Amino acid sequence: MLAATALISIAVGAKPLALADVWHGLTDPTSPEYAVVHRMRLPRTLLGLAAGAALGVAGAAMQTLTRNPLADPGLLGINAGASAAVATATVALGVTALHHQVWYALLGAALVTLAGHAVAGGRHATPTRLALAGAALNAVLYSYVSAIMLVDATSLERLRFWTVGSLAGARTDTVPALLPFLTAGLLLALLAARPLGALALGDDQARALGARPGLVRAAVIGAVTLLCGAATAACGPIVFVGLLAPHLVRARTGPDPRRLLPACAVYAPVLLLTADIAGRLLGRPGELQVGLVTAVLGGPLFLHLVRHGRAART
Repeated sequence: MLAATALISIAVGAKPLALADVWHGLTDPTSPEYAVVHRMRLPRTLLGLAAGAALGVAGAAMQTLTRNPLADPGLLGINAGASAAVATATVALGVTALHHQVWYALLGAALVTLAGHAVAGGRHATPTRLALAGAALNAVLYSYVSAIMLVDATSLERLRFWTVGSLAGARTDTVPALLPFLTAGLLLALLAARPLGALALGDDQARALGARPGLVRAAVIGAVTLLCGAATAACGPIVFVGLLAPHLVRARTGPDPRRLLPACAVYAPVLLLTADIAGRLLGRPGELQVGLVTAVLGGPLFLHLVRHGRAART
């Protein structure tokens, strides 16, 4: 599924390419399709793969950590913090290079994570308190980003596609700039998968099984901060991928994080790239941004899962 979706993503665009042309564009530097594939289509597809994996793993980790089936990477305000930091850096400091924006995104995500944890009670924070604190921070920070865009016409033009969520800005250096952060976040999440499964049984049970709840929470929140900060810096805040992908995957793998997290790293990019392909097809001759497509299609699909009891059972 992943390979097929990636090939279709490269083939679909303003000028559709046959699969044979896609192959020539990937492998033959003398091919007329080589420049289109390597400068535009391939970077966009690679960004979809990287961002999808990051959001899917982050969503699964947050749902397991908080024992909340409605959790997503924005639950603790992480996406909102990254968005607010990037918007501020773009407007106030003129920062437009991705390799600079990603540091602001990580800083904003980390600060909001710490603030949310402090508001929720610090060491005595519970999943419910973390969710409530995250919801409040989300509302405040996204209102702040909207205010920046409304007050400053220049910032509105710079940020209007980014705040919706888009893969269209991908360049050849985009994924290499994100790779260190995404790799660190994925490794940290996968290393925490086993004790995270114990933590899902409750703190007392986790301690009985040899896990350290405080350390596990810190590792998972650190992983989610790295994953969401990097993905948000490159694509903007994309909704529903981190919420929906774990539910679709959990029906096949079960709730064990040791299987759930790696599977989300594979299936979530399929979901994100499919939404991006749909946006390019439905918006011709232009395109619909992937954040709009995931919001429009993700809501009804998630309601379908809830209606049939899958979300409720998790």
